[in-house]
Amino acid sequence: GGCKVKILLLIALIFVCLMPDVSALNQSDISARSAIVISEHTGEIIFEKNAYERLPIASTTKILTSLIAIESGKLQNELVISSDMVKVEGTSMGLLPGDSVSVDELVHGMLLQSGNDAANAIGYFLGGSLPSFSELMNKRAAEIGMVNSSFVTPSGLDSDGHYSTAYDMALLGREAVSNRKFLSVCSKQQESLTYGNPPYRRTLHNHNKLLDYYDYVYGIKTGFTKKSGRCLVSYASKDDVGIIAVTLNAPNDWNDHKLLFDFAFSKLNKNVIKPYLPDSVIVVGSEKASISIKSDSYTFSSIKDVDVSYKVYLKSFIYAPVEVDEVIGFWRLYADERLIDTIPIYAGESANAVQ
Repeated sequence: GGCKVKILLLIALIFVCLMPDVSALNQSDISARSAIVISEHTGEIIFEKNAYERLPIASTTKILTSLIAIESGKLQNELVISSDMVKVEGTSMGLLPGDSVSVDELVHGMLLQSGNDAANAIGYFLGGSLPSFSELMNKRAAEIGMVNSSFVTPSGLDSDGHYSTAYDMALLGREAVSNRKFLSVCSKQQESLTYGNPPYRRTLHNHNKLLDYYDYVYGIKTGFTKKSGRCLVSYASKDDVGIIAVTLNAPNDWNDHKLLFDFAFSKLNKNVIKPYLPDSVIVVGSEKASISIKSDSYTFSSIKDVDVSYKVYLKSFIYAPVEVDEVIGFWRLYADERLIDTIPIYAGESANAVQ
């Protein structure tokens, strides 16, 4: 029977060798000149390769332009396209002078079709001029902490002085996907929109093949020029564990991102925190003496084991009237004494005021 064991052992060894080792990732495994993966929840760096070199970033620029457009609060505003807005080469959503289009449609045009016309239209509409809009872009980038970035155009077409780094773009990606509207647009495979002169219905398709290629991907944005090479900023989330990956100048970017995601998911630990809260809170000025309260548990992921703590901010009594689901307090979650998030505490029921 000795032979059999040896053969089985040999088969097992061959099988082990064929299985890729996701627990190790070398810089040479990644085709990109520059790459990084960070945790969505804590911003921790999970893997990096030359992540701080200033490089051209092509259409991944449109992440910032789209975020500014969404944050402007003008998504429902309609604008008429001028000839200046469409004086731009490259990919487009098919805008012509005189077309009527909403800011929301322009955001779709940027994030799905990578329309340079859409990006320019946003620049003129929100900035008044492209130089003024670039000031808005650089101001927003500074707020996000993108210290090695400089934005000149809303579209990301090659331009002297227009650059970022993989690390900065990861910070931008993290900020963008925390905006629900942004995430819902960049994760769509396609969208039917109605615009033009007169408006007619058309379908825009997402250029991001990673949405098909990797199960847990929800975006974010591709980019390419001859000078920049292939650029990709992506976001993946699996069992409430989120990560952002960036590659700049990557000949084999789809595969790079798959490797980066597999590696990051193998390294991250999931923490689910459910705070200890009282069952109820006293109500003053109501027939009810007290009402129940509720709050969500919170999931975050980190590479290393962290010391988790929380503080609950809830008054010892509240005044009627109280609506069900009204925010009546909050709790703050800390990892290694660093604030991770603030989570609301809600009224579990309503309490009318006594007349």
